[in-house]
Amino acid sequence: MTSSGPKADLHAYLQSARDALLWKLEGLSEYDIRRPLTPTGTNLLGLVKHVAGVELGYLGDTFGRPSGEPLPWLEDGAESNADMWATAAESRRHIVELYRRAWAHADATIDALPLDTLGRVPWWPSGRDEVTLHHAVVRVIADTQRHAGHADILRELMDGAVGMNKGKDSMAPGDTAWWENHRGRLERAAREAGRDA
Repeated sequence: MTSSGPKADLHAYLQSARDALLWKLEGLSEYDIRRPLTPTGTNLLGLVKHVAGVELGYLGDTFGRPSGEPLPWLEDGAESNADMWATAAESRRHIVELYRRAWAHADATIDALPLDTLGRVPWWPSGRDEVTLHHAVVRVIADTQRHAGHADILRELMDGAVGMNKGKDSMAPGDTAWWENHRGRLERAAREAGRDA
């Protein structure tokens, strides 16, 4: 990979995470993209809604560039954790389009400002709220990649789809029988280690 500059590198990793996260919604029903698959309610569309707010906050508000997007789930008095799930009235299209607008707004901030530009994170404690654009972009990349990993696991549990995108799963070669055998071998190793502990 040849570098075309720090901003381009950061943007490439951020866009890769964005694309991977949205790919996890493809081909699934409204129910499947919303259903909670962990005891804490983690769900695919909620992850997308959350990262849209993260981008608008860290790569917008923090640098005095508010987007004007209404985010009622982040307002004072909003229900706790409201950014991590979509109501029945919040369509897939609405959430995905919001996320794409958040990308455009964040990308405009990255393009407009030097990486050493200082900003203030409004929800951090005063006196410890200053960040550079570089730090904010890295933070957003880390958060988006983390949630793309969550989405990868959720999607695998639903229908077996894994990887960064449909054409790039980054998995070892193997058919269903190979993976069942592999999983069985891991289960046996875990049980053996558990007996020895």
